[in-house]
Amino acid sequence: MVGLLVRPEVPAVVEPYLPIAVVAALDAVFGGLRAMLDGIFVDKVFVVSFLSNVVVAALIVFLGDKLGVGAQLSTGVVVVLGIRIFSNAAAIRRHVFRA
Repeated sequence: MVGLLVRPEVPAVVEPYLPIAVVAALDAVFGGLRAMLDGIFVDKVFVVSFLSNVVVAALIVFLGDKLGVGAQLSTGVVVVLGIRIFSNAAAIRRHVFRA
């Protein structure tokens, strides 16, 4: 939300990795929310998970770019993180709606 309001300048070098980093960050946020609802949330684990998800996802895509398969690895990262996001969203829904 802040990014939409502030509209920061994103360096061209980082631009290809930003969408992957956002998806990785969303995965960490949904995982943290799920952990909070399950009563097992630990702030240090969340911060490490958030940062490591973003860095590892960006590194995978960077490596893919260097190997010439950046689009395929980007798709793979989005699919894997998407599955995790939807799994966490389903667990959150079950917890909130008891269904």
